[in-house]
Amino acid sequence: MSEHESIPRFPLEWPIGWTRTPRSRRQRATFRSKKVDLYAQSDGTHATIRRETPISVFVATQRLERQIKMLGGTRPILSTNVGLRLDGRPRSVGEPHDPGAALYFSFKSRATVFACDRYDRVSDNIAAIAAHIDALRRVDRYGVGTIEQALAGYKALPADTAANWRAVFGFQVGSMPSIEQITTAYREAARQRHPDFGGTEIEMAHLNRAREYALKELEGS
Repeated sequence: MSEHESIPRFPLEWPIGWTRTPRSRRQRATFRSKKVDLYAQSDGTHATIRRETPISVFVATQRLERQIKMLGGTRPILSTNVGLRLDGRPRSVGEPHDPGAALYFSFKSRATVFACDRYDRVSDNIAAIAAHIDALRRVDRYGVGTIEQALAGYKALPADTAANWRAVFGFQVGSMPSIEQITTAYREAARQRHPDFGGTEIEMAHLNRAREYALKELEGS
């Protein structure tokens, strides 16, 4: 079993220790993809019009897969809040409340992670990770440093499952419970996980982090 098999592709598992971007500070990115339209003309010939469109989740994912391959990364897991297609890739429909994206993979047998939630569209955050990897790959081209040095700060810690606070407290994916409901769910869970009631300090710490994630998202929405 690889170190990433426990990381779900859906919903998003944000890496522990990575700071989240507040919803009010997320931006619209400028990542684009080229599209060619073919038009039939009156004389029977065809004309093409090339235009740029906002990048889709499908195209962004293709870019990311290509960059990971060129980097030499293996066993990639792209985790987002977008539902999955039959092939395991995220769908190109709808925008979730949390547009973040996290990529877990192995580089020379070392667990590594990149994550981005700076932008307000999932596709843009995926494209940003792809662009970041492309920039890191250039390190080897100039002979000043190595990719290993560049990736040293991206060691993957265990995914912080508390970030998926809805699952922790028993709410449906995408639901927006009230703060009062979160408080009630927290108290009920604490009755089982607190050390005084047979739980452990680790379980309570996990529960407390889940509540922090929930309040931060709900109060910022």
